[in-house]
Amino acid sequence: MATITKITVQKKNTDRYNIFLDHGKGEEYAFSVDEDVLIKFNLKKGMELDDFALMEINYQDDIRKSYNLAIHYLTRVMRTEFEVRKYLADKEVEEPVIQEVIHKLYDYQFLDDEEYANAYVRTQINTSDKGIVVVRKDLQEKGVAAPLIEKALKQYSLEKQIEKAKGLWEKAVNKSAKESERILKQKAEQFLLRKGYPFEVISIAMEMAESKKDEDDEMEALRYQGEKAHRKYAQLEGYEYEQKMKQALYRKGFSIEKIEQFLAEEKDD
Repeated sequence: MATITKITVQKKNTDRYNIFLDHGKGEEYAFSVDEDVLIKFNLKKGMELDDFALMEINYQDDIRKSYNLAIHYLTRVMRTEFEVRKYLADKEVEEPVIQEVIHKLYDYQFLDDEEYANAYVRTQINTSDKGIVVVRKDLQEKGVAAPLIEKALKQYSLEKQIEKAKGLWEKAVNKSAKESERILKQKAEQFLLRKGYPFEVISIAMEMAESKKDEDDEMEALRYQGEKAHRKYAQLEGYEYEQKMKQALYRKGFSIEKIEQFLAEEKDD
C-alpha cells in the first residue's frame, strides 16, 4: 500500500496535478494526473492506494491524455476514425487506450465517418475538379467503410460529373491546339481519366463539347507539326525525306491524305 502525502498543481499545465506517495520509505513524486482523473478517483492527501488502484488511475489518465491529443487533432479539420487511430498509434498510444478514446469521441459526437464522407464529397464537388473515381479512392485511403462511401457519392450525380468533365475536356482541347484531332482526343481522354472520370462520362462529355476541329484548324496543326519534323529531317532528300516526314506526322495522329497534302504544299513553296 502507498499513501498520498501531497498533491500539487503543475506550474506549466494547471489542468494536471503531481501526486506524491509514501511507500514506507518517505515521500517521493510518483506520477501526475489530469484534473478529471483526480476528481473521478477523489484523490486526496492521506488516501491509501494499492497496486490495482494505482494501475487503474494510470490507465484512466492515459485515456484522458490520449483523448486530449485526439481533440487537439480534430480541432484543425474533420477526421475519420481511421485517421484518428493512426494519429494516436503514431504517438505510441496503446491499442486498448485508443479503443477507449474512440468510444468517447463517438459518444461526444466528435467522430462521424458518415458525416465526414458526405462533407468530403460535397467539398470536392464544389471546390475541385476531381472525378468520382478519385473521390472514392480518397475516401478509401481515409479508411471510410465502403457502404458509407457509396452512399455519400450519390450526391455526385451523373449530370454533375458530365458538366465538370465537359469543362475539363474543353480546357484540355484548348491547350492542345497544335495537335492533330486524334492526338488531341487521346490527351484529353487521358487527362480526364487521371482526374478520376469514368469512360462513359468522358464519352458523353466529349460528344457534348463538340470538340471536332474544322479542316482549317487541322491543317494549321499539321503545318505546325510539319515544320518541327522538317527541321529534324531537313538534311535528308527525296524518298527518304518523304518517308521520315510521313512516319513522324502519322505518329502525331494526322491522316495520310492530310500529310500528302502538306508535303505537296511544301514542294510548291
